[in-house]
Amino acid sequence: QVQLVESGGGLVQAGGSLRLSCVASGRTLGTYTMGWFRQAPGNERKFVAAISWSSGDTDVADSVKDRFTISSDNAKTSVYLQMNSLVPEDTAVYYCAATPYPMTTMIRGRVDYWGKGTLVTVSS
Repeated sequence: QVQLVESGGGLVQAGGSLRLSCVASGRTLGTYTMGWFRQAPGNERKFVAAISWSSGDTDVADSVKDRFTISSDNAKTSVYLQMNSLVPEDTAVYYCAATPYPMTTMIRGRVDYWGKGTLVTVSS
């Protein structure tokens, strides 16, 4: 089993920044794909960003590519989402995700483990 615990959400004004963190534990995750999804009220959960812990490659959704960055620590225990220039449309619950499969599968929605989510609210 894999446990994912998110933190860093909160209320921020438009134009501000937040950094989300996700701590992963439970098994050897060195080759996993880690990522972030978000779900706004009334909407489906959508891919935001991913990082491959085996290759170091990253991918970020086009809708946030200029503002969001995904990274991880060298120990491969935590993954981060740096969010800049936030807008009210970024308001959502952000979920940490993990899968042992390649990044392309996560981008298509394949996730084996989910965190409980952290709420980000951007006020106008």
